[in-house]
Amino acid sequence: MSTVTREMYDQFMTPNYSPAKIIPVRGEGSRVWDQDERCYIDFAGGIAVTALGHGHPAVVGALKRQADSLWHLSNVFTNEPALELARIMCEATFAERVYFANSGGEVNEAAFKLARRFAYDRHGGEKHEIIAFNDAFHGRTLFTVSVGGQPKYTEGFGPLPGGITHLPLNDIEALRAAVSKQTCAVVVEPIQGEGGIRSCTREFLQAARTLCDEHDALLVFDEVQCGMGRTGSLFAYQHFGVTPDILTSAKALGCGFPVGAMLTTAQVAASLKVGTHGSTYGGNPLACSVAAAVFGVINTPEVLDGVAPRRRRIVDGLERINGKFPMFAEVRGEGLLIGWALADDYRGRAREVLNAALDEGLFVLVAGPDVVRLAPSLIVPEADIDEALERLERAVAAVYGAD
Repeated sequence: MSTVTREMYDQFMTPNYSPAKIIPVRGEGSRVWDQDERCYIDFAGGIAVTALGHGHPAVVGALKRQADSLWHLSNVFTNEPALELARIMCEATFAERVYFANSGGEVNEAAFKLARRFAYDRHGGEKHEIIAFNDAFHGRTLFTVSVGGQPKYTEGFGPLPGGITHLPLNDIEALRAAVSKQTCAVVVEPIQGEGGIRSCTREFLQAARTLCDEHDALLVFDEVQCGMGRTGSLFAYQHFGVTPDILTSAKALGCGFPVGAMLTTAQVAASLKVGTHGSTYGGNPLACSVAAAVFGVINTPEVLDGVAPRRRRIVDGLERINGKFPMFAEVRGEGLLIGWALADDYRGRAREVLNAALDEGLFVLVAGPDVVRLAPSLIVPEADIDEALERLERAVAAVYGAD
């Protein structure tokens, strides 16, 4: 077999990504090794995906067992893993019905289509407006980038789907003025991920709930990034104490295996009649077996109760680093979805921190040009947290000293 190199990316793959120069080849827990066997601590988590780290035995075991029995069926049939996953997700949440797909973008697409179809069934085609928020991110399909409200993701792909209004996040008065009889849904990330790790206030989410009830609109929570234990609750709606009509989940649901779920009530789900929507791989036995194993591990007191102390340990470390190298203005987010926002004098330099961290053997993320994002495993060991903070301090020191 020929040697695989990073240069092959530029030679054979489309240029829509700009991957790092290293190629990871192996992972265990919160550590990853590259082709040269250099070890890295993973505080990126595959963008909040590997919530149980790499190679968790319960997840690997579920995949191996299912691989020995049944991989795929068409949606002419159902299968046992899909039914079991649907059951446990409904029993743990507000939901009564679940739709499965392969990714966050796909389940958000399904959620937005369902919201419009539900309104159409009850009120006709005039009630179709979706209200969303500036700097949101809901996926990469044409519909989901249009709802997302970030021009950098829609430029050059027009004409875009219409009937979508964008508002400032956490502006209750703007929301109150915008919701009308034409509104079919309010779509919000309880914690914006790509938009800078910005949390909704409880009051804002409650106002959205009340306004949707008053105008017979659906409240849709995109929990693709902030759900599945990230906040210390199983889902963020439980953390904030506001229940949506539709919730989407992906990323950590499969801990790296592609799977997504749209959760909703029986009343709303009734509008997704036979033939109205579908997915070739959605509800795949392999994916659902893995997701059920992940769900079973995360939805335990041992994992969920461990999120808050891990956050405290990380945030304390970030504050110590900033005390020595004052580059940052605030720590954002909830639980183990953490945004470290740069101060005004250092805005635009988040990627420099990411690159410096990689040089020190640490994976981190950015959330826009001004925010360093951390999304480690929910079960990351304390020793790995402490070592990651040491590496991050060296990285910050390098960027700070470069001025």
